[in-house]
Amino acid sequence: MEGEKKLSAISDGGAWAMNVVSSVGIIMANKQLMSNNGYAFSFATTLTGFHFAVTALVGLVSNATGYSASKHVPMWELLWFSAIANVSITGMNFSLMLNSVGFYQISKLSMIPVVCVMEWILHSKHYSREVKMSVMVVVIGVGVCTVTDVKVNIKGFVCASLAVLSTSLQQISIGSLQKKYSIGSFELLSKTAPIQALSLLILGPFVDYYLSGKLIINYKVSPGVILFILLSCTLAVFCNVSQYLCIGRFSAVSFQVLGHMKTVCVLTLGWLLFDSELTLKNIMGMILAVVGMVIYSWAVEVEKQSNAKILPLAKTSLTEEEIRLLKDGVENSPLKDVELVEAKGYLFGLPVDVC
Repeated sequence: MEGEKKLSAISDGGAWAMNVVSSVGIIMANKQLMSNNGYAFSFATTLTGFHFAVTALVGLVSNATGYSASKHVPMWELLWFSAIANVSITGMNFSLMLNSVGFYQISKLSMIPVVCVMEWILHSKHYSREVKMSVMVVVIGVGVCTVTDVKVNIKGFVCASLAVLSTSLQQISIGSLQKKYSIGSFELLSKTAPIQALSLLILGPFVDYYLSGKLIINYKVSPGVILFILLSCTLAVFCNVSQYLCIGRFSAVSFQVLGHMKTVCVLTLGWLLFDSELTLKNIMGMILAVVGMVIYSWAVEVEKQSNAKILPLAKTSLTEEEIRLLKDGVENSPLKDVELVEAKGYLFGLPVDVC
């Protein structure tokens, strides 16, 4: 049992580490690829299409070689999920274009409470007071180190709201689909990646033209650009796989907290590699965010232990109740089978139709 827990902890840590390293790496690669000081490849949506195309290719090879098994998921579910994911990507790009950087960061910070509310509405999930407090500490810390000027306009607000809602729903749906169809993270990604790749490669150039005023067919390609696009696509495969792994293993809220850890890493690496300014305000915010993440990890562990204690107690209580009913001679009473099922159902605290 202890060995299984250790292996689970190692694999969980590996998923977290893969996501942090690949996400931070892809941000650094894209910064060099897309910045004016780099290669000025300002076609973010099309680049995301390239990412999913390579991911789809890896999934296809994996299925063909028998490394992963393909499980059935209804096409309408895949299309719906891919549409939500594409709205999330496009919405984020439009939000960044139409809003100030400060408001864009605030919209990203709002995802944690939005995810919490959506999980409560969709899955009746509740969070402990400790988890809520730690999330607030993380949000405040990241807000302090990233939010600067805040300017709001109607178009930008609508795009930001759409991006936040679709991103939150997409991340919740990853976990839901994996549980609903008993499908692994990589298998699910292999099914959705081709749909997203095809749609983004078709629509991406038009979206990018609206955002940047430039056509990708007019861009002059160089060996350096090709190298960084390949690097970005390679990192994207690891980033996509680890995202599905993390949400499948943990939750959408935990993934959002991890996302803010990546923000801290990006700020630090930006200062080390690209000579970005790092002020006392940034440093204090990062420290507060890291403290919040440590508290969050502790709070989640406490919640798990608390739930583990409740389950055995509930089982013991039920057994005692069944013994008492047997002693009272209920098994010999002329109750119908339906009435016995009904009684058992309410002992569990569940509606009758659940049984």
